[in-house]
Amino acid sequence: MTSARTIAIVTGASRGAGRGIAIGLGAHGCTVYVTGRSEKAGDHALAGTIYETAEAVTAAGGLGIAVRCDHADDDQVAALFEQVRREQGQLDILVNNAAAIYDELTTPGRFWEKSLSLADIINVGIRSTYVASWHAAPIMVAQGRGLIINTSGSGGVHYVYGPGYGAHKAGQDKMAADMAVDFAGTGVSALSIWMGALLTDRLKQVIASDPQKWGYLWDRVETPEFTGHVVWALFNDPELNALSGQTVIGAEMAVKYGFTDESGRQPPSYRATHKLEPRVQYPNIIRG
Repeated sequence: MTSARTIAIVTGASRGAGRGIAIGLGAHGCTVYVTGRSEKAGDHALAGTIYETAEAVTAAGGLGIAVRCDHADDDQVAALFEQVRREQGQLDILVNNAAAIYDELTTPGRFWEKSLSLADIINVGIRSTYVASWHAAPIMVAQGRGLIINTSGSGGVHYVYGPGYGAHKAGQDKMAADMAVDFAGTGVSALSIWMGALLTDRLKQVIASDPQKWGYLWDRVETPEFTGHVVWALFNDPELNALSGQTVIGAEMAVKYGFTDESGRQPPSYRATHKLEPRVQYPNIIRG
């Protein structure tokens, strides 16, 4: 079967950015497969489950479908994409957001003074993006259209929390650039989006832990749903293929497409607040 709705997968959507993106896409009528490991209260220190997010997607106007998936397990990821193929016959949008983020990441200390578990962001982050995209690509190429989005941030071009976090963000950006080379001529696009400071439960805790240090973020935050609206605008851009491979700043895309955050604010761009911009890939191509 082929659904009349736009079909999306948002990975790591129990809470935080993934939850917000899923709800944002739901507000535009999408069917959203919500993945993550949290099924009940207590599965994670922070509130949120895949079922709660799926219900919120449906309440927003879409159709939320919760799928328990550990993105460190290739078999579970394969089963997820087979389920979508079987139930929908199509996949229009994949948002790669799953990442292993631990509270220790934001505590003081150099990388070797912290737990080695922080390296998990390389697997449930960079590698999980590759695996999910590997499964999505044949579906999208066969239908001649699709959008793969990697969620990212400015940590790919400056120090944030340590080398693991930075490698994750830089990896997300680089994979979108290289995937776009392979997708050329297929109708499928790949982009990375720099999200701003997201007003998630985790960030609220960070601000509350040291208001003097982090209080300035209140003037810069984006709601988690904001990026979902950016993804939807990109997906519907008739010139989307011309953007494929780029790392874009979500706040700048909102200006381009003419919308604001739910609060009515126009979130600032890293280009203005941090004097930063995404790295640009050179056009050289070497193939085997």
